[in-house]
Parts: sequence; structure tokens; C-alpha cells
Amino acid sequence: MPAPILEVRNLVKTYSRGLIAKQETFRLEADFTVAEPGVVGVMGPNGSGKTTLFELITGSNQPSGGEVICMGKNIHHVKYRERDRLAIHYHQSYQVRHFKRTKPAFMMEPAGLDYPMVHLFDEPQFNTQDGYIGFMLDFFVKLRREGRVVFVCVHPNEPFHLEIMREICERYIFVQKGHLTEAPDFATLLQHAPVRDYLGRLVPDAA
Repeated sequence: MPAPILEVRNLVKTYSRGLIAKQETFRLEADFTVAEPGVVGVMGPNGSGKTTLFELITGSNQPSGGEVICMGKNIHHVKYRERDRLAIHYHQSYQVRHFKRTKPAFMMEPAGLDYPMVHLFDEPQFNTQDGYIGFMLDFFVKLRREGRVVFVCVHPNEPFHLEIMREICERYIFVQKGHLTEAPDFATLLQHAPVRDYLGRLVPDAA
């Protein structure tokens, strides 16, 4: 049986303030697996940890604990310049996120791939006026058809944003205050009270 494409194992990222008596200000915890190709929808309030999660998955942020295994490799042990051959993070206007170097590259292992298996789109600019939506949706479908995993993070403020998520995503992750809630489909996602509170007026239009 082939290994899962992506395993996020007991992942933890904490931030704190203070030099002597440190006080934890934020904690993100994640533990999930994406075994097969698919499109995963990600939602949650601003500041909830969505971008931090994406940075950890792609190796541009160092975890406080746990590990991210992509195609059988711990991405934080892969050479810096090759991590985007496993997982790549596109932030907002499709700019690729870069990473911090914390260890000499010669101490790390090669990615073993030439093209990323996991693509993470962080709040892509879906605008009905620019004709870009169709292009991006086709791109997501193409990546999935090629056997890859696509994460699409959207902060919905219009009903059509939810329509897009419902149409293209096969499973969902809701992030709130550093905690993740998984849902196997859109209907199950909407049964989660914090999700309904977050979406507010958009829920009746999406149900």
C-alpha cells in the first residue's frame, strides 16, 4: 500500500512573548492525513493560524513539535531549495512564499521530485470581473487529475466564494484559534456551530 501523499503528525507551533517569564500567545495544533489526490478547502477567521499551517506544511516555518511528511519525507529535513518540489505555498496574488534557513543545506536530504505534489493556495483573489476564476478552477482540477493535492484557503465574503468551495473541494478544514476541525463534505462542515457563526449571513445562501 503506497504511503499517504501528506501526513501532518502531531504538529505544534507556539509563539510566546517575554525573555525570562515567557507567556504563550498563540498555539496551533494539527494532526491529519491526506492519503490520495484531492482538493481540500480551508476556512477560518483572520489570525486563526491558516497561513501558519501552510508555512509549516511547506517547510517555510519551523514547528515547535511534530512533523510534516510529504511523499515519505520529513519536509523540514529536505534541502531548502528543493522543498518546493514537494509542497509549494502560493500567497494571495500567487506569489510563492519563501522560507527561513535554520540549518546548513549539506546536512539535509534531496526532495527526490521535480514538481510539487502538494499545492497550497492562500486566499487566491477570486474576482468575478477579471475572468481569472475559470482559469484557476481549471488549474486546480488539472493538478488533482495529475495525482496531486490542492489546498484552497478562502476567506468568504460573498455567496459565490462558498459556491466555489462547495463545487471544487472534496473535504474541508476549519481553523479557529489554532484548532482544526475536519469535515468530509460541505454539509457536515456547515453543521459545525463555529463555522456557521463565522460565515454569518452567507450560511442560508450556501445551505
